[in-house]
Amino acid sequence: MNEQIKQVAERLRGLRDALEITAEEMAETCDLTTDAYLALESGTVDISVSLLHRVAHKYNVELTALMFGNEPTMNSYFVTRRGKGVSVERTHAYKYRSLAAGFARRKADPFMVTVHPKPDDEPIYLNTHAGQEFNYVVSGRLLLCINGKDLILEEGDSIYFNSELPHGMKALDGQIVRFLAIIL
Repeated sequence: MNEQIKQVAERLRGLRDALEITAEEMAETCDLTTDAYLALESGTVDISVSLLHRVAHKYNVELTALMFGNEPTMNSYFVTRRGKGVSVERTHAYKYRSLAAGFARRKADPFMVTVHPKPDDEPIYLNTHAGQEFNYVVSGRLLLCINGKDLILEEGDSIYFNSELPHGMKALDGQIVRFLAIIL
């Protein structure tokens, strides 16, 4: 697993320690077994953004603090210049770049997401998280599965959906896909 995932795991473990809650309690928050949760804390297993969103929401911490280790400080505005922004590559398949990491107490979390193609026979990983999500495809074609329905989004297409429904995505045509994701 890459170094960034290990760092996210350390922040997750640090949050649990700071809040003085057990691994069992955190596993329940994540809707996982204790062993599965401890595997996340070990840094040997990928940690989904949806799981981090659930933890951030439950314990009232900034999602970007868990993802990137930076506490936001701005409260009037925050500018992210082209090609900039803190990012984390969860796996080679997904890269999230925060577009508002420095703004404190955000009501939404905007990310530029890059999805690399995978083999056609590889299943789509589904996740859920509280709230709603908006996606706008900047480049490429994206297969988005929401609650068992497959949708193909092309450059310029957008979708707004209930993110509590199981959802996942896959880059199509063997090409990288970039899309704006706003998690509310």
